[in-house]
Amino acid sequence: MNIWDGVSEFVAVAEAGSFTGAADTLGISTAQVSRQVGALEGRLGAKLFYRTTRKVTITETGQVYYNHCRQVLDGLAEAERAISDLHQHPRGRLNITAPVTFGETRIAPLINDFLQHYPELEIHLHLSNQRLDLVAESFDLAIRLGDLEDSSMMAQRLGTRRHQTCASPDYLAARGMPHSLVDLEAHNCLQGTLGYWRFEEDGGTRHVRIKGNLRCNSGAALVDAARKGLGLIQLPDYHLKDALRAKALQPVLETFRAPDDGIWAIYPQNRHLSPKVRLLLEHLRAGLRLS
Repeated sequence: MNIWDGVSEFVAVAEAGSFTGAADTLGISTAQVSRQVGALEGRLGAKLFYRTTRKVTITETGQVYYNHCRQVLDGLAEAERAISDLHQHPRGRLNITAPVTFGETRIAPLINDFLQHYPELEIHLHLSNQRLDLVAESFDLAIRLGDLEDSSMMAQRLGTRRHQTCASPDYLAARGMPHSLVDLEAHNCLQGTLGYWRFEEDGGTRHVRIKGNLRCNSGAALVDAARKGLGLIQLPDYHLKDALRAKALQPVLETFRAPDDGIWAIYPQNRHLSPKVRLLLEHLRAGLRLS
């Protein structure tokens, strides 16, 4: 008995969502795929798929087994490619997750540039503001912003981001320029997902509770509201760059601006950092520094 019997067929079915699709991928018959998967289930003593006449659905046990098998197969593929010059010609798949807005505006364009240089790569970029489980969901890399919470992960700093407090010239003409943190009490502070803003005062970080008549989890929506004179906003620099350049917004309370925080790439401690991941990290670091 070979412990690999049925594994490739099982993974192909899990990814194709059908035995027929797996057979097409592997170039073998559907009957052979079904036979191999059935033998694998018998050897494991566990059902890996629910089968009906209409569809095939992976079981919870099957999902756990798939996550491990996918990592093993990816590792074998990396080993086979090690004899070629991966550093010059990276190929294969990379699974990456990043926050939605930062991913759309900063990470995705850099990844697209990277793919132009290395077209043999296949990159799956998943944008989500949820903290996904990198191991369980087989991500090679995650982009995280701000303070890191999970000490079990390896981390590389790719750059920094700056938070700025801004308002439109019309708003400041009507309501006055704030000169101290106490002055914020008299202003309409447009809120994001947090009910406070971060500043630095007397050498330490201070969180100031704010209030206003608009709360929204979209940076673009808050910038639009501020441009229309509705109030003050505090957002990362990548939201504000165009409005500041056009002088539609102007910074306030700059003497109290908090220190820049980190842009991080994180990955599991037990995950080998392949040459293609190292190349991508170098590319992201250089791109974020220049943008």
